[in-house]
Amino acid sequence: MKNTLIIGASENPERYSFKAANALMKKNHPVQLLGKIAGKINDIEIKTGFPEFKKIHTVSLYVNPAHQEIYYDYIINLKPKRVIFNPGTENQPFMKLLESHQISAEEACTLVLLSLNAY
Repeated sequence: MKNTLIIGASENPERYSFKAANALMKKNHPVQLLGKIAGKINDIEIKTGFPEFKKIHTVSLYVNPAHQEIYYDYIINLKPKRVIFNPGTENQPFMKLLESHQISAEEACTLVLLSLNAY
């Protein structure tokens, strides 16, 4: 299973990051959560700041492009295999930067990928 870090995680059940976290958990994918505000989704803590995570396969991004730059080096240093830019997070300069570091950058929707068993 693909260890996934959701950046932009929220306890708000209306947010897509919350829905994606639950969908990943239902499919038994290990999930790590990073958000602006500490909290929990189910039993998983939403961490803040720039914590050290190990062996992240996928980063699922739920942060507006205007607020992504602070995460550039952080995500690159995590060395994930891919970053999913969910709808509304598309950022061509960041995608090119990731690809220059051999990190796959996809404009996709985590929820749709999971529903199609294409995650």
